[in-house]
Amino acid sequence: MASTLMTNYLVPSGREEAWRFTPLARLAGLHDGSSQRGTRKSLFLKSAQQAGVTATRVDRALVPSAAPSEDVVVQRVHAEAEDVFSVSISANVSLSEPVYLARLQEKSQGSELSSVRIELGTNAHAVIIMENVGKSILGEDVEITLGAGSTLKFITLQEWDEGSVHAARHHAILNRDSTFQSITVSVGGSLVRLLPTVEFAGPGTSAELLGVYFATAGQHLEHRIHVEHGVPNAKSRVNYKGALAGNEAHTVWIGDVHIRAAAEGTDTYELNRNLLLSDGARADSVPNLEIETGEIIGAGHASTTGRFDDEQLFYLMSRGIPMDGARRLVVRGFFAEIITQIGDEQIEDRLMARIDGELAKAGH
Repeated sequence: MASTLMTNYLVPSGREEAWRFTPLARLAGLHDGSSQRGTRKSLFLKSAQQAGVTATRVDRALVPSAAPSEDVVVQRVHAEAEDVFSVSISANVSLSEPVYLARLQEKSQGSELSSVRIELGTNAHAVIIMENVGKSILGEDVEITLGAGSTLKFITLQEWDEGSVHAARHHAILNRDSTFQSITVSVGGSLVRLLPTVEFAGPGTSAELLGVYFATAGQHLEHRIHVEHGVPNAKSRVNYKGALAGNEAHTVWIGDVHIRAAAEGTDTYELNRNLLLSDGARADSVPNLEIETGEIIGAGHASTTGRFDDEQLFYLMSRGIPMDGARRLVVRGFFAEIITQIGDEQIEDRLMARIDGELAKAGH
């Protein structure tokens, strides 16, 4: 399909706060409509069908977006994606096995715009794992709606091949007494820009956003988290960890938590830690809190960026472990807190092996 230059969207210049860290020239035209859009629809249900689970493609007019966005890539997905990949978990269903979503591995010219809707009915409980692998230019919007009393663990794995470009929003809407945990892993690719966002729509809700990312020479990995506390008695935790190795490796982490005046009883904390493994790497970390009421349980944030702990390395090397092995163990330990929460041993081992490979590629 021929490209169409966008005329209805405000194309970013790079001076806007939301885009000031992003190298627009490397977005492959996802932001300005100049990309050649192909016909590929790569997402599919990888796991066996389970009772209470429906996964199908539907006309986008039948499942309109519940959450408009100011992000130009998301706007383009809403306007131009040909259909919506819809996953529905029926009310009162508790799945015994995860739902696996994956990408078809096929050669395709041009970029892909992908719209995804995930909906859990009242008192439904599920784990959904989305695996992004291969080489792609992908603009995507994933909207998740949790019914009252439901629970979802949503795991998204960006294990892209070299040269891939991925810009996406993951937006969760949490209704009364629902619980949401997301685990986001980003390794590989040329540029990855993700917007994990949470909107509390009912009291008694809880959200935990976890993430790890590893950038090597020339890679740009950007994660912009936004948590919107607009109702009373909701809890949120954010914990992202990143490592960087190689010249011009660049990571960006923005953590925004907005506590509105009506959100009394809010309990929130956000944390970002970055480990610099070599010279020439840059980690930008910006935690933000906007609080409109003093009637909260707690609100805080922390951000750290540093190099290897020399004492840890010395301890390991004093026990006969060579320098390279000691570095790998420290990095593995750094990420293990989050990766082990995935709960799938095969995926956890694969990710650790990928991280070991990235370290070796960077000469560590």
